[in-house]
Amino acid sequence: MEELLETEAVLIDTLNGYIKAQEERLATLRKNVEDYAREHEEASRNIQQYLSNPINAYLLVKRLTTDWKRVEELITQDVGKSFVANITSSRSDLKFPTDEDLNGAAVALMRLQDTYKLETAQVARGVLNGVQYSTGLTASDCFELGRQSYHNRDYYHTVLWMQEAMDRLQEEQNATTTSKPDILEYLAFSTYMQGNVARALSMTNELLELVPTHERALGNRAYYQKEIQSKASQSKKKRGEDGQDDTAVPAQHFTVAEERVKTLDEMTERERYEMLCRGEVTIPPEVQKNLKCRYVDRGIPFLKIAPFKEEEAYLDPRIVVYHNVIYDDEIETIKRMAQPRFKRATVQNYKTGALEIANYRISKSAWLQEHEHKHVAAVSRRVEHMTSMTVDTAEELQVVNYGIGGHYEPHFDFARKEETNAFKSLGTGNRIATVLYYMSDVEQGGGTVFTAINIALWPKKGSAAFWYNLKPNGEGDFKTRHAACPVLTGSKWVANKWLHERGQEFLRPCTLENQTTDEADVRH
Repeated sequence: MEELLETEAVLIDTLNGYIKAQEERLATLRKNVEDYAREHEEASRNIQQYLSNPINAYLLVKRLTTDWKRVEELITQDVGKSFVANITSSRSDLKFPTDEDLNGAAVALMRLQDTYKLETAQVARGVLNGVQYSTGLTASDCFELGRQSYHNRDYYHTVLWMQEAMDRLQEEQNATTTSKPDILEYLAFSTYMQGNVARALSMTNELLELVPTHERALGNRAYYQKEIQSKASQSKKKRGEDGQDDTAVPAQHFTVAEERVKTLDEMTERERYEMLCRGEVTIPPEVQKNLKCRYVDRGIPFLKIAPFKEEEAYLDPRIVVYHNVIYDDEIETIKRMAQPRFKRATVQNYKTGALEIANYRISKSAWLQEHEHKHVAAVSRRVEHMTSMTVDTAEELQVVNYGIGGHYEPHFDFARKEETNAFKSLGTGNRIATVLYYMSDVEQGGGTVFTAINIALWPKKGSAAFWYNLKPNGEGDFKTRHAACPVLTGSKWVANKWLHERGQEFLRPCTLENQTTDEADVRH
């Protein structure tokens, strides 16, 4: 996004240059008009006397020949061509978003709206979770959001944003390029697609009052009317026409029951995920009372002087957070090295093992090797002190940046049994554990949530989360299913270090039982 701001700055300079050139051209034309008007006014006072002067006669002819040709050149001169040509030649150096980027930005905003239950009117006013972050959206802005949703066949959000565009249109009056008929066309059809045919017909009639010859609206009106008539005829069908008794059915009495709130266990994973992201789920007291904080030295001499600050987030599976384990200078180095290498983050195809992009993971990532900088090496090697395991067989340090709306839906870090090709090329076995460094604070959103055990970790710059993905017997721990919540405001930077099975045989010995606690976990 920073590159887009740089592009916008270049465009602003270009537009200012274009406006200045146009103003100079118009100033010249204005001076010519004034000269013509002055001479014409003088001639009009006494035409015969004026024309009897040979100099005046010459100047009149000159004004209407040579001078006028220059005026014509100024009028027809397209000063914009050179500016557009300059921009075109600079396109290789400038970053321009594509239509796909626009659609992605719109989808990200819808994702935030759904996950954090943001009211459309509040978002349109630049208010996110009660905080005013920016100026509001115009009717045209809201219309474009609705149009993008429409192209994605997301008629629910199309209706929300087209209705907001309509409200904005009434407030802005003539200060917009968006028209009421345009909004009504999208709004009517999307309302129909949501099942409200009568409302769609009403909107279509309103559209035809404004544009009586609108072809699509005329066709849609006939279709909606036919569908309403069909439903009406079916509802009027009397009992007995199908051979059944038409005896009146006695009135039935119903009681209105209060809607029961679902428990977490009754909710879908998606519902739990969104509640966790909103911070609406708390750890039960019976679980929280057993969680501890401690200083950990792992028997390492240096850590006896400066032990790790370990905070237990959960016990089964054991998830801990280490505080102040990555430093500002290391973070800045890692971010600086990663930025030029950033690419759209990928996921592994569970059938082929190939890396591919997916809509359920929206972020940018890059990989850094230890030999590239002492800070990368220090951060990677520090994992050994935190986990008492080796990083010799670990993956490179993966740096990830989640921008606005960036997220990673519920997933496992380990490869399941059916994912036979996952990590095959590495030859180091499955991902036994994860260390997740948080390299930034996030103003709103961006939590790491575990949907099977209903806990959330919130980004805190300098901290790191650690958990085992595999049980001591090598089986995957399905309770470690987790997700990265969408970033509502701010930017989230993390670094992943995934440790693999090979090389850990004597550091974390296998067991036959699915025990949940390792001796190494509590050594301090």
